[in-house]
Amino acid sequence: MSPRAPRTVGVDALASHPDRLDVRSPSEYAEDHVPGAINCPVLDDGERALVGTLHAEQGAFEAKKVGAALVSRRIATILETVARDQPRGWSPLVYCWRGGKRSESLAHVLNEIGFPAVRLEGGYRTWRRHVVARLATLPGEFRYRVVCGVTGSGKSRLLAALAAEGAQVLDLEGLAQHRGSLLGDLPGAPQPSQKAFETAIHEAYGRLDPRRRVWVESESRKIGALQVPDALLARMREARCVLLELPTAARIALLKEEYAHFLADPAALAARLAHLKALHGQATIGRWSALAHAGDFDALVHDLLASHYDPTYLRAMQRNYAGFADAARVSPSDIGMPAFRALAKELVAGDRG
Repeated sequence: MSPRAPRTVGVDALASHPDRLDVRSPSEYAEDHVPGAINCPVLDDGERALVGTLHAEQGAFEAKKVGAALVSRRIATILETVARDQPRGWSPLVYCWRGGKRSESLAHVLNEIGFPAVRLEGGYRTWRRHVVARLATLPGEFRYRVVCGVTGSGKSRLLAALAAEGAQVLDLEGLAQHRGSLLGDLPGAPQPSQKAFETAIHEAYGRLDPRRRVWVESESRKIGALQVPDALLARMREARCVLLELPTAARIALLKEEYAHFLADPAALAARLAHLKALHGQATIGRWSALAHAGDFDALVHDLLASHYDPTYLRAMQRNYAGFADAARVSPSDIGMPAFRALAKELVAGDRG
């Protein structure tokens, strides 16, 4: 019986193949993958390194001989688990790094069984190029309204409230898993890779309607370790702004709620603030550290806002966001979500394009 060559499809056919098998190693998958794909490695990280070493030191024949045995065992496991209860006609999309031997091996076996598996032409590399190309043009297809406001004014809360009221929101900090400042790490939630961040933005755009406005927060070029795509940042910086304002006492209360993990660990807070020594000097860092260890968080947050966060934010906004000077000023009645929902409802009702 002659082997059936697995059919290849392009990125435009992804919607027709919701079952997607990423046969790359776990570390490759973790860095980024086609949305919805599950990891079915035909070589794990150690095995892939071993085969590569054999190829370099002993040549292609020895590498292929060992690699084939490893891949065969892995494929057997996939057949006994992922494929075991699939019906006739199951047509998963299989891909590796560039549409080479790893995806071909699994797709061939699946086709021989009777599962009409297809391969992504060019593999993950094709998907990555697609994301990069689309993020260069997608931002220009939408209109934006930027939520501005100094640290502690509740920008993220307002975005959440806007989404709850039916507005279109692109939550970049949510996608980046970071609040966008020196203290912005989320407990127990490491940031994704830059590639995964961009894939998440690409997917978020797929859920948005270009006929409606998109609300975003006034981000800087980087959110933690991740960079906002250039085309998106440019569109944000030329958009109209809404300036969210709260009294200082309310901002301090809000920040104490959102950064409660640092209040519970003053040593970690002091260590993080030490990174600002070059900007503010040892004496200021020492004062902040003493306030943190003393548990005087109201005084610490007030000092941080006045000495560092507010001046830094205002300079950046005036320099980078064209609509900041003429931003409409809005304020919730307090820092609770019902107040932000009420404000969001007003903004949605008043949004006329």
